[in-house]
Amino acid sequence: MTSIVFLFEVHQPYRLDRRMHEKLIEKALNNNIDYEDIQEAIFDNSLNKYVIERAAKRCYIPATKIIVENLKRYKDTLKPFKVSFSISGVFLEQASKWAPGIIEVLQEAVTTGMVELVEQTYYHSIAAFLPSYGFEELREQVLQHREAMKSFFGYEPVSIENTEFTFNNDLACFFYNMGYRVVITEGVDHVLGWRSPNYVYKAWGCDARVLARNYRLSDDVGFRFSDKKWDQYPLTADKYASWLAATPGDLVFLAMDYETFGEHHWPESGIHEFLRWLPGEVLKYGHLEFSTPREVAEKYSPRDVFDVPPWSTISWADERDLSAWIGNVMQQEAVRALASLYPFVKASEEPGLIRLWKMLSISDHFYYMATKFGTIEEVHAYFSPFKNASIAYGLFMEALGVLSELIQEKISEKPGKIASKLILPMDKAFYFTMPDGSYTGVYARSLMELYTKIGSVPLESAVYHLRSGHIPAWIEQALLLKELSKRIRELTREVDDPVKLVELVRKEISSYLQG
Repeated sequence: MTSIVFLFEVHQPYRLDRRMHEKLIEKALNNNIDYEDIQEAIFDNSLNKYVIERAAKRCYIPATKIIVENLKRYKDTLKPFKVSFSISGVFLEQASKWAPGIIEVLQEAVTTGMVELVEQTYYHSIAAFLPSYGFEELREQVLQHREAMKSFFGYEPVSIENTEFTFNNDLACFFYNMGYRVVITEGVDHVLGWRSPNYVYKAWGCDARVLARNYRLSDDVGFRFSDKKWDQYPLTADKYASWLAATPGDLVFLAMDYETFGEHHWPESGIHEFLRWLPGEVLKYGHLEFSTPREVAEKYSPRDVFDVPPWSTISWADERDLSAWIGNVMQQEAVRALASLYPFVKASEEPGLIRLWKMLSISDHFYYMATKFGTIEEVHAYFSPFKNASIAYGLFMEALGVLSELIQEKISEKPGKIASKLILPMDKAFYFTMPDGSYTGVYARSLMELYTKIGSVPLESAVYHLRSGHIPAWIEQALLLKELSKRIRELTREVDDPVKLVELVRKEISSYLQG
């Protein structure tokens, strides 16, 4: 028996607004401007609303109704029809606001008991690949998504994908340690080698089960269905079922964007009829059945180890790597800039700031900055609301600038409180050296650590960094505490005695931390 596993990826991003600057100026005239107003200015919700309403009519509602019909039709048969959905949290937000009918039909599908929901990051984000803070933020977004699945569907997933099927050994074992038993990814040729994607694999380093997408058969529907130049056009349900029946292996894992069914391929292409008749055509073959990721992971023993080192992370986009999101200088700088604000946002404990930062972690922002060629470039252009990557980059950095200003305002309101919670990554830490440049082995990642370490390092080192301006510069530039930096500079000019200088600086820092 060969198990057919269908997974539908359901996601819509919050797109940035090209009129962001003008909208912010307009809202600034209102003295009562809040974080919600700022979000409305930064994101183009008129476009976001239009896109999800259009897709609801063409794809989400009619396609899900067809799926529900088939789920119910075959539910009590020997071989029921089953599907899986991976739905981002930000999709559920937008659907709830602008197209609640989507939520209703998805909930109806889940209540049949024939649907598995797959976990992902709430914001469909690049959280895992942020410098220094990746797994910390990844865990938070996965847990947030878990709560959304409980809230909307009363469901607790055991299978998981990282955004856009990105995968490596560390990610697989991270998810396994969170309690997930099945990790989903792409059946990349250079990883599989001579092996087939049509088997269950085991992650390297832990006991997580890995399902690899059969991208050729998936893309026959996802990309080629309405291509009249394709030598297999038109693709009918019976023809596709015969391909599945002729495919060797324990399973065939098929995954595609849900927008395939009415948005990427319009209803006029026949995609809805294809979806309607496919389950019946598949079940005509005695050796085919429908399953879900959880079921095949439990049914079949792993055939081999799926080994993807972190430096060779794979995905289902473009060249099956990370280049769709961090492949050029603009994307890499945008990721670094976003990550640099993370510790300040977290230390602020301000929900509005945290929400805005997370919205800017959505992977699509970085996807729009890609500079590709040929057919891959055409795919990026199809999805992007911007004329080119430079516009996408400029808008993103403008949005980060707004977030940075909000952080500065928050720090000025409660500098001591934020300073007491702020912990920087190692690459932003202050490293104590002796006047001759030799390293003392001591560093500080926070104002609290600086308070402690400046009193424990050799006096010559502490005084050297104070009088040279290194410490006040770090306080101002890395911790963004301008007033404290200014006060310490004044002390270095006013106090000649080294011991007293260090004592007064520590007292100043202590007073600052206590607020």
